[in-house]
Amino acid sequence: MTIAARFETALATAAAPGLEGPELLPVRLARACVEMLDIDAASLSIVDSRGERVPLGGSRDDADTAERLQFTVGDGPCAAAQESRQPVFAVEEDLHRRWPAFADLLFVETPFRGVVALPLQPALAGPGAIDLFFEQSEEITDLDVFEAMAVGELVTSALSDASVWSTWTSTEGPAWLHGPVPQRRAATWEAMGKIGIELEVGAATALDLMRSAAYGTGRTVDDVAEDLLSGRLQPSDLRDS
Repeated sequence: MTIAARFETALATAAAPGLEGPELLPVRLARACVEMLDIDAASLSIVDSRGERVPLGGSRDDADTAERLQFTVGDGPCAAAQESRQPVFAVEEDLHRRWPAFADLLFVETPFRGVVALPLQPALAGPGAIDLFFEQSEEITDLDVFEAMAVGELVTSALSDASVWSTWTSTEGPAWLHGPVPQRRAATWEAMGKIGIELEVGAATALDLMRSAAYGTGRTVDDVAEDLLSGRLQPSDLRDS
């Protein structure tokens, strides 16, 4: 059976009850990647036209957590793959050496000890990447790189086809940008705007304040955003922290 045929079967199998909607396509794709590549977890993300990092969904909850941790520190394998448009392979030692802040959080909050990030280019959305997660760092060497790159192309095609064969506006984007994971990140951008208005600072400064507050309290930026939007935290509290 060809890689494409096996991927189609894996994607169909991933459509478990509760995961059928078009907004959950990235979750099904991440689960299909896990099935195809015999890895522990996977997650998808893009950088949109405004330069904002948007997580699309992961194969399991701790894959989503890993993305949020990377966003919180502002750097990591996925960001490197998106920027360089080249695959990034990071065993445990590489993570400690290249992204120590991310590694510290990742090793505490998740069981993952290795990451492979592959660049994607979803049509009409922006540069993307898929993170492949490994609980045993040495298992990265068992990854079939050719098959992984082929699966990445199939993921890109699936997202592109879903964009082409559906109706959406340029402001809202395709349905797979509106699942629960990207919606949570959208709330973070809303909170960032609130900080900008109340403290009269630019977007970059607002995000830096949120990252500092998150890292200093052992939380993620998305957690801080929820507190800001609920009123449990005030923008002025970030400046005082």
